[in-house]
Amino acid sequence: MKMARARNLVIGCMTLGLLAACGSDERLRSFRNTSPGPEEFNVSPTKPLEAPTNIASLPVPTPGGANRVDQNPKADAVAALGGSAAALSRTGVPASDTALVSYAGRAGLDPSIRPVLAAEDAEFRRREASWTALNPFNIDRYYRAYKDQAIEPREVADAFRRAGVKTPAYPPEYD
Repeated sequence: MKMARARNLVIGCMTLGLLAACGSDERLRSFRNTSPGPEEFNVSPTKPLEAPTNIASLPVPTPGGANRVDQNPKADAVAALGGSAAALSRTGVPASDTALVSYAGRAGLDPSIRPVLAAEDAEFRRREASWTALNPFNIDRYYRAYKDQAIEPREVADAFRRAGVKTPAYPPEYD
């Protein structure tokens, strides 16, 4: 009787060990490249090389900086649609948005909000990931972890409508 109990305990421990080995390092996100070749999304083509008309007009090289033949899909799309690609590199608040920014900061601003939120989110992900170490089926649990924090747009719009706030229409639900 004791021998059978010991055998069952050993088999149970081995099973748990095998299941734990199936877990991934990325606890909430389960993305893996299983192909033996290169990752095709990590390779980006460059623009054709150009010979400058004047060598003195070339910018000073910046290690780790942008290269003239690097792709810039956002700027290319903005330029193709008739916009100014230089607008993407502007910093600061545009003059047209100063009133909005000052109104949004009327109760004060916390300059450390980004690091505080990043630390709180990292702690939340650590707590949520503690139960996902045994992931034998490689299930992505990211959206399930954040489900309680998600906003249902229809419910929010209906709540505003019940409060008497005019809201834009939204399309009907389809099953």
